[in-house]
Amino acid sequence: MTEFMGELIGTMILIIFGGGVIAGANLKATKAEGNWVLITIAWGLAVAMGVYAVGRVTGAHINPAVTLGLATVGDFPWSKVPMYMTAQMAGAFLGAVIVFFHYLPHWKDTEDQLAIKSIFCTDPAIRSPISNLVSEIIGTFVLVMGILFIGANEFTQGLNPLIVGLLIVAIGMSLGATTGYAINPARDLGPRIAHALLPIPGKGDSDWGYSWIPVLGPIIGGIYGGLFYQAIFEANANGWFWSSTIIILLILLSSMRVELKKVHQSEKGVES
Repeated sequence: MTEFMGELIGTMILIIFGGGVIAGANLKATKAEGNWVLITIAWGLAVAMGVYAVGRVTGAHINPAVTLGLATVGDFPWSKVPMYMTAQMAGAFLGAVIVFFHYLPHWKDTEDQLAIKSIFCTDPAIRSPISNLVSEIIGTFVLVMGILFIGANEFTQGLNPLIVGLLIVAIGMSLGATTGYAINPARDLGPRIAHALLPIPGKGDSDWGYSWIPVLGPIIGGIYGGLFYQAIFEANANGWFWSSTIIILLILLSSMRVELKKVHQSEKGVES
């Protein structure tokens, strides 16, 4: 198997299980009554299965943010980044298409457009673009840092993918409730394209106005996670680390300023 096919298949497996559990929870007339704990556990297992499937072939990044984060710290060659990211995007798209066909009789019975869209891509609990971006940055920062932590330790042979899956569960339960924790540009954009193209009854729009957040946020978080690990844990702080730290701080301050302004406007509205 080539590395391209490995990343494609691994990401496809991720979306089949991950998108599949949301479909089971959201679509009408299924035998599943989903909740957040069920979804986070299934996504963790989805990642573990993807890693088990192709880890020996590609290292099983199955996420452009992970690929970029590892390349940033020198653990992956930059020359392979475009190929890996293309394979990941294609695999995510194909995984979403397979989920569509698996649940084919159920789409017509579901009238909630948001519930349908959530099977394919993420959306925020409270729409606030900068804060939503911050959530995706933090979630992916923790993801890449966690993967590097795991890689620095020795586990029983074959246990690493399961530990990575548990990391995904922890991120979902702890940080995922704000935006649905894309933490993976391919996981969101590939299925979002599938949502736009597939003939899903009553599906509504694909919310392209939000789509940049689960792409840009994970990219920033993944790269900064790699730089932070290299700077703090390997004592190798370079110019990229310091400049990106300034950018992250500016984004955080901007998010806080926007939210405080909303609170102030809300208080003024109550007083009037």
